[in-house]
Amino acid sequence: MGKAGVMTRKVVPANNSCLFTAIGFVMEGGVMDLSRATQMRNLIADVVASNAVLYNEALLGKSNAEYCAWILNSESWGGAIEVSILSKVYETEIDVVDIQSCRIDRFGEDSRYDQRVLLLYDGIHYDALYLEALDPNFPAKTIFPTTDDSILALAQEFATEARSNRQFTDVSGFTLRCLVCNTCLTGQKQAQEHATQTGHINFGEV
Repeated sequence: MGKAGVMTRKVVPANNSCLFTAIGFVMEGGVMDLSRATQMRNLIADVVASNAVLYNEALLGKSNAEYCAWILNSESWGGAIEVSILSKVYETEIDVVDIQSCRIDRFGEDSRYDQRVLLLYDGIHYDALYLEALDPNFPAKTIFPTTDDSILALAQEFATEARSNRQFTDVSGFTLRCLVCNTCLTGQKQAQEHATQTGHINFGEV
C-alpha cells in the first residue's frame, strides 16, 4: 500500500496478445480494449519495416520482412523487442516486473521519458499493474511519473508476494504440469505451445 492506493494486478486474457493488451490497459488509463493488440502489432511492423538497418536479422532473429510478417500474426507472442519498440512509440518507460526474480527491466530508462507504466511477467504471461485508489471516488492510476521511484518499490513488493505464492512459471527446463488439464510439459517452448493451443496459462512445477 502507498500513495493512497494499493498495487493491483489486472489479469488480461491469455490469447497470445497478453503483452499488447496489458500495455493498452495501462496506456489507456485502465480501459480494456482487445482491439489495441492488432493496432500495436501494426505499429511495430511499421517501425521495424521503416528501419531495416537497426532492425536487422542479428537483432530480430529473422529477416526484417520475416519478422514483420511474424509479428502481424495474432498467434505470435510479444517480448522484449516489442516492449522496447512500444516504449519508443509511446515515449513512455515500460517497466516489466518479473515475479520469479523480482527484477524490474526498465525499457526506455535511458531515454528519460516523463512517465512510466508497469507490467507483471510470470514467465509466459504478461498482466498489467496499476494503483487502485483507496477512495472509490478516485480513479485507478496506471501511469506514473519517472521522477517517483516509490512506485517501483511497491511493484517489487507485489512481485515478492506473488513469488512467495509460487505465482510464476519456471521456464528453464523444469517439468511443468498444466493445472487446467494436467498435461505434462518440459520447458518454456512446450508451455508456450500448450498455452497457444489451449488458452491455458496456469502451470505448476512437477
